[in-house]
Amino acid sequence: MRLSLAISPCPNDTFMFDALIHHKIDTEGLKFDVVMSDVEELNRKAFESEHDVSKLSFHAISKLKDKYNILNSGAALGTDCGPILISKKNKTDLKISSKIAIPGKYTTAYMLFKIAYPNFKNTHELVFSEIENAILSNSFDAGLIIHENRFTFQEKGLVKLLDLGEFWSQKTNLPIPLGGIAIDKKIDIQIQRKFDRVLKKSIEFAFANPSSSLTFVKSHAQEMDVNVMNSHIKLYVNDYSIDLGEKGREAIKKLYDFCGVDSKAIFVS
Repeated sequence: MRLSLAISPCPNDTFMFDALIHHKIDTEGLKFDVVMSDVEELNRKAFESEHDVSKLSFHAISKLKDKYNILNSGAALGTDCGPILISKKNKTDLKISSKIAIPGKYTTAYMLFKIAYPNFKNTHELVFSEIENAILSNSFDAGLIIHENRFTFQEKGLVKLLDLGEFWSQKTNLPIPLGGIAIDKKIDIQIQRKFDRVLKKSIEFAFANPSSSLTFVKSHAQEMDVNVMNSHIKLYVNDYSIDLGEKGREAIKKLYDFCGVDSKAIFVS
């Protein structure tokens, strides 16, 4: 069976999916048409059911739970890996009217921001890679950064106002759920389970053979510094990526509870 598969070009995704995409493991007869896009673009496309399987923010999945199941493998959860609210050194005193750049209204980053700052409404969407420069140019008072920008903002003279990962950990004592792999509920449940199995094998292969994916990861990491690339993978790919487990599923349900989302029947089982 052939499935349309959409992932981001970020190192954590290319690291996990390399063995599956390039058939370095037994894919149990599954074949893939692969596309890569920024995660917020993937979030938006999911509303049109454009792909069978897609990397999505957990915020987006919360709005699409009638269309998609969450796979047990491939998720980005962890500690100290959350979005960070940053500003210039002379703009650390935020007000409700402050202009905030966000990396997309369907990102989990924005979902967490709304939990932490429920009264802040002056938010505007930017591509995540443009947020640092938008703050530096005084177009925004602060911004919410994700992905590799958490490793670079201090080099640009920007400062942390709040690490939403730390905020979440203190509030819940659970890992922070950022993004996961969603599969269309219309696909036969046996195929859903098969893809989940194959993806788990792909991630286990990546951990066992870390240099195997290097060429693929670097080819999509644009001009990212190798150390940043490796730090990115280390931060976002872990045991929860292999299998959410009970604690990982609890963290996702807790996130949805905070936002009033019914979390029943959202996982492949």
